[in-house]
Amino acid sequence: MPGSTKKIDYKREFKEVYSARKNPAIIDVPPLSYLALDGEGGPYSEAYRDAVSALFAISYKAKFLVRGDTGVDYGVMPLETLWHTDGADTGKGSWRWSAMIMQPEPVDEDVLGRARDTVLAKGEHPAAGGAARRELAEGTAAQVLYVGPYEEEDPVIDALHAFILDSGARSAGTHHEIYLNSPDRTAPERLRTIIRQPVRR
Repeated sequence: MPGSTKKIDYKREFKEVYSARKNPAIIDVPPLSYLALDGEGGPYSEAYRDAVSALFAISYKAKFLVRGDTGVDYGVMPLETLWHTDGADTGKGSWRWSAMIMQPEPVDEDVLGRARDTVLAKGEHPAAGGAARRELAEGTAAQVLYVGPYEEEDPVIDALHAFILDSGARSAGTHHEIYLNSPDRTAPERLRTIIRQPVRR
């Protein structure tokens, strides 16, 4: 029917990827497509916050373009970040990151290009110019749900790595966090984060 809208819940479509429990588990993550920006610094650095704002601006514009072009409507996916360090320096200022938002199948290169150009034209998110599509195929991974302030997640990360070793696997990839709610609208003790670590057996 012309003008009709089809709503798709991609969190439900990829339930195993975007939900977790407080007990660690090993899952298989399918290849996924992301809009991503790379940078350096801690999670409260200006560069990281600018990147996150740009990614959401492009992702929301892409969502509206898809709805207008195809009648498919969906919720923008949560923010995700790959965190790693180079060498022995583990201070937050030396952290390297790839901030990402998963883009569902209807968001092709044309849609992303139009969305990025529109955001850049407004001049509010200059970091948007560096945003690009990226494919990620993590495969087998261990993950756990952490509820609480980001600054207090280290014991949960340690427990996840102990679980990996106890399972006869080894870490083989970049530390991955998925932020299921926003720190701007959620009390620290209620923040929900999926912590994921790709593994190999």
